[in-house]
Amino acid sequence: MNHRIEKLGSLLQDAARRIWTRFEQRTAAHGLSAAQWRLLGHLLREGPSTQTALAALLEIEPISVSRLIDRMEQGGWLRREAHPEDRRARIVVATDKARAVAPEAKEIVAALYDEALAGLTDDDRRVLQAALLQIIENLKATDPGKGSEMSSARLETQT
Repeated sequence: MNHRIEKLGSLLQDAARRIWTRFEQRTAAHGLSAAQWRLLGHLLREGPSTQTALAALLEIEPISVSRLIDRMEQGGWLRREAHPEDRRARIVVATDKARAVAPEAKEIVAALYDEALAGLTDDDRRVLQAALLQIIENLKATDPGKGSEMSSARLETQT
């Protein structure tokens, strides 16, 4: 029989929430929320994106991501541009201001991850990473009981 981890969803959610809370505290001078940092990080890593794709990434409604983008655009963090292939669509692009703060944000993340993983050996860290990746892969498949993929946000409310 496999060892059952009690409250796995709650443990994962609590760890992620604590990491994001610390990150927000350390980057407070920039005035961005965790959701705004996630959106900005995605744009900096992956390049321009549509609002629809960003809403899916953040697991929020398109109208909510639109408001988030409005505030970030007003702050000079990103801008909307015409989509190069679909004149009806707009893409969201990180600005020079966002690119300038990226190295500082990466340093904060690296230090924070070191704090979060303190006391774990390199082998422990590799096992943790492999386990988390396997959990993600296991749950990418369609939920056989529902016939559709369950979002992690809904999963967390059930644990």
